[in-house]
Amino acid sequence: MIDNPYLSESGVFLIKTVFDLFIGAVLLRFLLQWARADFRNQASQFLVKVTNPVIIPLRRIVPGLGGIDVASVIVLMVLQVTKVWLIHLIASQTHSIGGLLVLSLADFVELVLTIYTITIILQVILSWVGPGTANPLHGPLYALNEPLLSPLRRVIPSISGFDLTPVVLLLAFHLIKILVVAPLIDIGRGLG
Repeated sequence: MIDNPYLSESGVFLIKTVFDLFIGAVLLRFLLQWARADFRNQASQFLVKVTNPVIIPLRRIVPGLGGIDVASVIVLMVLQVTKVWLIHLIASQTHSIGGLLVLSLADFVELVLTIYTITIILQVILSWVGPGTANPLHGPLYALNEPLLSPLRRVIPSISGFDLTPVVLLLAFHLIKILVVAPLIDIGRGLG
């Protein structure tokens, strides 16, 4: 509830940045665990060290379920709802709990799509710049993106050696933002 628009905008920026960076780290850790990526490289170890202070204590209370790290899921949900609540508090906007949850879901789906967009672009750039060279990002990026790219490669053939599946997937992500995220935001605002 800040009256100065410059202060409220800077507060929203700081909250979004700090929360998105940490939520992104927890989400990447969760997705890499789900993809059964190798955690012995520097990039994965960085994620583990950054997120362990929050995840490990919660894991002692909440066990995993069927190969899913429930502690990470709880941390993601709590952080996401807290972020959206704080942003709306600073912007002097009030929402019902249902509206807040739907807006949090929309923001979370958008963050997942953004993370996958960044990782796919990074993987494409690394394939151009240093094919066949050892890079600590190559293994985690491959483990994360290959479950999405591989089924597309069976349907979309490469043209003159160019793999077009990353482009198709990025277009699909953009369509999901238009067809899923935008309506969720409208629903969340409508629940006011």
